[in-house]
Amino acid sequence: MAWNLTNDRPIYLQLMEQIQLAILSGIYKPGSKLPSVRDLSTEASVNPNTMQKALAELERTGLLFSQRTSGRFITEDIGMIEELKENYVKSQVLVFYHNLKELGFTKEEIIHCMDIIDEEEGLE
Repeated sequence: MAWNLTNDRPIYLQLMEQIQLAILSGIYKPGSKLPSVRDLSTEASVNPNTMQKALAELERTGLLFSQRTSGRFITEDIGMIEELKENYVKSQVLVFYHNLKELGFTKEEIIHCMDIIDEEEGLE
């Protein structure tokens, strides 16, 4: 997994977001075991304490759970994952929509542009 971290926000929040996206995109499957804190922190080139904080926060939300001697696992609650995915999509579309509205596009123009992109990219 590629870790794209910037200095504009706390690293642990960025780690949380990237792990969430890996779960939403299916890189980490429901019920699967996560790599260890040490392995993840090495992979992301961050301090293990920072990775631990990110994972603890994700555990607090219920997206991850720990088994005392076995490590951390992805929730098996498909409904929770689907709800997170839906909320993520809504937030991304909302940002996109507001950015285009600020440029003066109408709802109809935005929909027309999406239709054109859909045809050009063969996304249907």
